[in-house]
Amino acid sequence: MKIIQILITALFISVITIACNNCDSKDNSTNEQFVKKYFQLFNQHQWKALSELYVENAEFKDPSFGIGIVKQSRQEFVRKYSELNQMFPDLKDEIKTIYISGNNNVIVEFVSTGTALDNSKFELPICTIFTIENGKIIKDFTYYDNFDETK
Repeated sequence: MKIIQILITALFISVITIACNNCDSKDNSTNEQFVKKYFQLFNQHQWKALSELYVENAEFKDPSFGIGIVKQSRQEFVRKYSELNQMFPDLKDEIKTIYISGNNNVIVEFVSTGTALDNSKFELPICTIFTIENGKIIKDFTYYDNFDETK
């Protein structure tokens, strides 16, 4: 009788563990697909459509903004990337790895490349942490080496 109770308890724990893992997998899969869509829109230079993946005043952390967190509207986002795209018409990001962290955070390692109008090229490894709530990005914390050797 004791063995049956142990087996039933083990079976119950296994079912709950599998059920919980499946729930997380669904969220993880949704967030991973969301991020892949993000980079697809980025590489197509669809700045307006890309901005719609954010809440209206998302929080950004980016070396180009200096130190700290900056809130940016969708319109400001479109303007920033449109200007960047003018400087680098073939701007492209290539995803290297996607890490899912909990239900709301997705960490993406990628390499950004582009060619300036003077034909100089850049290749920049970047890591971004996206926080996603209700199908929208609320935080975009981006890290890359912003060191300028000329200074």
